[in-house]
Amino acid sequence: MKYRSRIFILLAITMIVIGAVSRAMFVEIAEWPSGHHQLTISSDGRDRKVVLYVPPQYDKTKAVPLVVMLHGMGGTAMNAYKETSWSTKGEKETFIVVYPEATRPNPNAAPSLRNNPQAWNDGSGRFHASEEKIDDVAFIGSVLDRITADYNIDPKRIYVTGFSNGASMAFRVGSELTDRVAAIAPNAGACWTDDLKLSGHLSLCYITGTSDKLNPLDGGFPKLAFGGKNQGGQKKPPVQDTIDKWVGALECAGTIMGDTTNAGVRSRHYGPSGHGSEVKFITVEGLGHHWAGGTSQAPEFLVGKNTEAINATDVVWEFFVAHPKK
Repeated sequence: MKYRSRIFILLAITMIVIGAVSRAMFVEIAEWPSGHHQLTISSDGRDRKVVLYVPPQYDKTKAVPLVVMLHGMGGTAMNAYKETSWSTKGEKETFIVVYPEATRPNPNAAPSLRNNPQAWNDGSGRFHASEEKIDDVAFIGSVLDRITADYNIDPKRIYVTGFSNGASMAFRVGSELTDRVAAIAPNAGACWTDDLKLSGHLSLCYITGTSDKLNPLDGGFPKLAFGGKNQGGQKKPPVQDTIDKWVGALECAGTIMGDTTNAGVRSRHYGPSGHGSEVKFITVEGLGHHWAGGTSQAPEFLVGKNTEAINATDVVWEFFVAHPKK
């Protein structure tokens, strides 16, 4: 009886925390900081929302990079902004950032992690986006069309990154919009494309944690940090299988060209290929399901610990700078 009571209390606390996260973190606020603009973009018969950040020093006579940041399942553009600080990086380094919004089951109700979660159709067959056959690749293409038409974007420096379900979507965008994207940087997500055939060449930087039970290194069904039952969805492939798949598709050398570990951060490097493509695979010791070094958007007892050993935004931007379109 005591064990069953503890389980009941734990589950009750979990639901309370998830509810609080849904209300406090997964509902858009009305005001964005200066420099941010909300746009409506029509795609596939739907009006979709994105939030655009343009740094104050932007000069339309000079072409600048574009970074597309894709939020995780149940998240919003605001979550992605808070968690990653890409806008701060954009101001410092002079590039434009766009935070697209995924769709949710009830478009007329506010987004909520528990009751109305936004999710990308990442190719996994999960979530409402797959059931409704939402064409999120076409949407991201429309986002690129709109922003490159309105701003002076360097076509050789268009980059896509994302977290969790957004990371999986970044993989899909990279595989289907290869000709438009210079590099992708999925964080803590799975690649669901089985037969990976690219129409062009790009580079890949992948970051994940060794203690991420929602994106397990060895593959399998996702679980919460404290264990318990599988969280549903499909069984995830081992991360190394995904890396090997992309190394092959990008025609990089199959052997690791560099393998270093510093303060628990292991970085493996493949390439460059004859086309200039490179793959960087980073694992962070003890990191749970977080944007590494960012502002956590979920409690540690649900998703594991964050880290101060690495800041994913800094690492990804450094990789992007080094890998424009060849």
